[in-house]
Amino acid sequence: MFKVIYLNDNQTTMEFVVESLIDVFDYNTETAIKITEDIHNNVQAVVAVLPHEIAEQKGNEVTVSARSQNFPLQVKLEPDAA
Repeated sequence: MFKVIYLNDNQTTMEFVVESLIDVFDYNTETAIKITEDIHNNVQAVVAVLPHEIAEQKGNEVTVSARSQNFPLQVKLEPDAA
C-alpha cells in the first residue's frame, strides 16, 4: 500500500484541490474541503492509501490535470508503513 500525498504551494487554488479530491478520489465535498484545509495548514497531507498501481495512476491523473490548468501541484507517493 502507498500513501498519496499532496504538497501545498502558493499557486494551486484550493478550489482545484477540492475538485481533484472529489473527481479523482471520490470524496464528498465536506471531506474534500477538510483534506484541503489540512494540506494548506500542514504543508502536505495524505489524501489516500492505495495499492501502488492505483496510487500511481491517481497521482498521475491529478498531476496531468493540474499542469493542464498551469498549477504546480505536486503529488508524491510513499510506502505506507502501517
